[in-house]
Order: sequence, then structure tokens, then C-alpha cells
Amino acid sequence: MPDTEEVPEKVPRLGLRHLQAGLLFYGLAANTVLQLNVSVAVVAMTNGNTTTESDTPHYNWTELEKSYILSSYYWGCALAQFPAGYLCKRFGSKAVLFWGTLGSSLLSALTTCSVYAAGWKAYCAIRLLQGLCQVSWPCIHQHLANWCPTAERTRLGAFAYTGFDCGNVLAMYGAGMVASSSLGWPGISYSAAGLGLIWCVLWLLLGANGASEARFIGEAEKSYIVGDLQRSERTEPKKMEIPWRGIFTSVPVYALLCARCADSWGLTTMQTQLPTYLSGVLGLDMKSNAIFSALPFLLMWVMCYVYLIIADVLLHKKWMSLTALRKTYTSIALWAPASIMLTLVFMGKGQQTLVLVLVTLSVGVSSAATIGSELNTIDLSPNHAGILAGLMSSLTNLMALLTPLVVGVLVPDPSQRNQWQVVFSLAAGVLFAGNVIFLVWGTAVTQPWNESKELQRELEPEEKPFQHTKLEITADGSDGSGVSLRLNCTSP
Repeated sequence: MPDTEEVPEKVPRLGLRHLQAGLLFYGLAANTVLQLNVSVAVVAMTNGNTTTESDTPHYNWTELEKSYILSSYYWGCALAQFPAGYLCKRFGSKAVLFWGTLGSSLLSALTTCSVYAAGWKAYCAIRLLQGLCQVSWPCIHQHLANWCPTAERTRLGAFAYTGFDCGNVLAMYGAGMVASSSLGWPGISYSAAGLGLIWCVLWLLLGANGASEARFIGEAEKSYIVGDLQRSERTEPKKMEIPWRGIFTSVPVYALLCARCADSWGLTTMQTQLPTYLSGVLGLDMKSNAIFSALPFLLMWVMCYVYLIIADVLLHKKWMSLTALRKTYTSIALWAPASIMLTLVFMGKGQQTLVLVLVTLSVGVSSAATIGSELNTIDLSPNHAGILAGLMSSLTNLMALLTPLVVGVLVPDPSQRNQWQVVFSLAAGVLFAGNVIFLVWGTAVTQPWNESKELQRELEPEEKPFQHTKLEITADGSDGSGVSLRLNCTSP
């Protein structure tokens, strides 16, 4: 059973596999900041009453124009995910993730001068190009599949994914503080660019596609990882044909897709619209907005470690199967925010404190999705995790693309609470439906198409345990009046 086996004594408890998870954590945090700081930047750029020490200009953009800016990133991101999964499999996760992050960082550094020159349209163009550079999800899935032994998959994978939660906090709180300083809103893009460029240097020096390519890994750890993941010639992903038919006809893949799309809709609603909601409905200034926009994601980050510890105990003690664990955590991640969003619909004016608490809880509990559904691609197919992640990310980014556009239509006036009630009700419905589908058809069992066709043929006898068993009916007794049943079972 994955995540329940013991690590051999000779293998270091803290090794290069942990360093790779740490680099993925930092890389995902940097890419998340590059992705999400726009939600705070747009508020700072269009709110002339924003408390700031900077004399930077402000813009009178309409809500529809701002929705184009918020969604433009996902236009490029949706197009990039599937090619990124293929490139990751073809050239390795190290090169693809490096060039993607480098490109996004350099584009972030060019944001300010571009906006000065051509306004919101230039901002959309920059964001679209940054979306095309967003390759972190398929690369991280493939990198984890290449580095994480089954006994440590949930632990290392969940830790790496908490970089997303860290990035959310930095994007909301850090961006708000920078915008309120003497740097103004231009400092948001410059600081994000610096964060990404520093990671690029570390990744170039310390990252490796797999244990067999790592320069600083010990022999014991190398043997443990390579042996456990069965990276032999017959299962080497680079030499395996991609099972397109198996993927596109797999019911568990579609069930996972529904859960991931639902989670993307709910989370993107909060990521891109929370600063606008807090500013428009609750009337918070820039610094207060930064604090209360970051607080839900800080709770999300903390809860991810709580969920991880609980999951580690449940799997180690064998109190719950991996499939049951994935479904339980996915239910928490989708149904809990759905219930809270429905509660928000009934909140009236003068309940600011309760609204802030509910918003914080709605985002905070959703971090269960990291263990619930985000790692499920590796369960279904370790050999093709990057391809699956690319497919998932392409479609989930379409959800993220649509969310700001839908909100832009439903909320022409951000100060009107009744318009936000429609937004929260819609998100709650999507979250509920996505989890129902995953509960019925989801699984954590590795699918048959994960292996090469040759290996599938080799394993075929094992998948038919009764093919060498015969039931014989023979006469018994000297007079032939009796009948005996005999079960003959021979080893293949």
C-alpha cells in the first residue's frame, strides 16, 4: 500500500529527495506569486484612494476591463499545460520548469513600463505571455513521480504543494504591503520577478530530473529511489508510448477532472476576486485588504500541514486506504467551502467580522485538495503523471479563465452585496457537483495503461488467477455410484 512502507535503515532520513521537494516548494511559491499578485495590483492601480506613499499613477479601468486583465493569464496558461506535459516528458522537468519560470519572471519585470506605454491592453498581453510560461503543474507532477518513493509520496508531494499556499500568502499580503509602500504598485511586479530569478539560479545548480542523474546523491538513497519506482528499461517513461486511448477512456481520469475543475472554480473565485470583494463590499483600505486577503491563504497553508500529519498517521496505521483518504480529503476541500459560501449568501450588512471569519474558513479548509485530488494523477499513472497533469491543468485553467469573466458580468458594481451572492451561490453549486462525481467514480488505484504494452502482456497471467485452475467431476467408488469434485490448481 503506498505511503505505508518503512524507509530502509541505510537510506538517509533527510536526503536529496527532500531537497528536490524543497526546491519544488520554492518554485511553486514563486510561480504562484507571479500568477496571483495581479488581483492585488489591479485594486492598487485603479483605486485612487489607496493608502500609499508612492506617487505612481492610477487608472480608471472599467470592471469588464479589469476582468480581462484577471483572466488573460489563464488564456495562455490553458494553452500551455498540455504541451508542457509533453515537453516535460520529452526533455525532463528541470529544463522545462527553468525556462518557464525564467520567462515569467522577466515578463513580470517588464510589466510596469508596458502598462505605462499602452495601458490595460498591454497588461493583458503581458499576462497572457506569462500564462504561456506557466508550466509548473505538469513539471511538478512529473518531478515528484521521478523522485518520490511510494512510501513517501504523500508526505513529499504534499510538502511541495504547500508552496502554492505559501505563494498565495505572499501574493496577497506581500503585494498589498509593497503597494502601500514607497514602491507603489510597480514594486509588486519587480519583487515577484526577483523572487522567480533567485529560484532559477538555485534550480539550475541543484535540480535534477531523477535520482539517476543527480550529482550529489548517495548510493543508498539512489538505489532506494530507483528500485522503489521500478525505473528499469521496460518501465522507463521516456521509452514508453503514451497510452492516449487508455487515458481518454478512463472513468477515474474524468472523475478526477471534474473534481479538479470544481476546485479550480471555487479557489479562483477567491484568489482573483477576494481583494475586490473586501474593498467593494466591506470598504477595507489597501493595508487592511492585504491582511484579510492573505489571512485565508495563511490558514490554508497551516491546514495543509495539519492535513498531512493526519493523512500520514491514517496511512501508516492502515486505518484508511489511499482511495478512501483521497475521497475524504476531496470532500472536505469541496463540500466545506460550498457550505460556507452558501452561508455567505445570507450574511447582511453590519456583519463584517462574521463575513471575514467565513471567508477565511472557506479558503483555509480547501487545502485538503492537495492530498485529496492534486496528487491523484500520480496514483493513477506514475509513469505518465506529467501528461495527466498537463491535461488536467489545461481544462482547470479554462475554469480559472471563465471565473473572472463570469464575475465581471455578474458584478458590474463591486459594492453591491446581492451581486456577490449570485457569485457565491454559483461557486457552491459547482463545488458540490464536482465532489459527487469524484466520490462515485474516483480511485487511487494505478490504472493498467500506466505500464507499457509489453509489460501488460507479461502481467496478463497474474491478472487471471483462475486460468490454471480446473474443476474436475469424476466417478467415485467401485460401482461408480458416487461422484467426487476435485479442484486442480497448477502454477503457470
